[in-house]
Amino acid sequence: MRYFLICLISIAGLYGCNHKKSDSVKSTLKTMETKEEVEEKLSQNNPDTLIIDSHYTFAESIKGSNAPQTVIDELELIDVIYISTDEKLHQGQILTNKRLVDDIQALFQFMLDNNFVVEKAIPIAAYNWSDSLSMVNNNTYSFCYRNISYSMHAKGLAIDINPRFNPLRWKTQNLPNEPLGAVMDTTVNGTFHPEHIVVKEFRRRGFRWGHTFSKYWDDHHFERR
Repeated sequence: MRYFLICLISIAGLYGCNHKKSDSVKSTLKTMETKEEVEEKLSQNNPDTLIIDSHYTFAESIKGSNAPQTVIDELELIDVIYISTDEKLHQGQILTNKRLVDDIQALFQFMLDNNFVVEKAIPIAAYNWSDSLSMVNNNTYSFCYRNISYSMHAKGLAIDINPRFNPLRWKTQNLPNEPLGAVMDTTVNGTFHPEHIVVKEFRRRGFRWGHTFSKYWDDHHFERR
């Protein structure tokens, strides 16, 4: 009788142990499935995994610009996806000239594919049309209506990328960098230099880089004439 009871206890213990192992395996599989789902969402750029930096309507993005209707009619508001400084996927918006839409979309995809950081991309209407405030905030943007005789931004035919990482630096005058206090450091992801693959891709697509301007190095600036 004692031998029989011992056998029963052993069998029960073995079953309980196997049952716990089974639960553990199920739990592990469940965790693995969750990770796979997250990776799948990231690979598909699922909106649920994105941090939204900007969700303007077109009307909101041009409000207060004072641009004539002929200029407004040339513009288009597009969504762009990028890796920000927090190493997460973000979605922003670029208000740009219709002529640049395909290039801008392709260039943002190129930057994303090459893990190039763009801190944020928000229409400059959010900064009350102040280029200075946008630059201080390291914001990437295209259209900003101002003196149309010299600024390609006035037609949405230029784009500034990470201006705080790539400040305007004077070549011939002893003036401070713009934005004020910004320092160039090419070891920081999101910063350009002449051999940078993103710079080369912009130039391959027919953009002029601000680094080549005569009076200053405007490294955050790319334009199409």
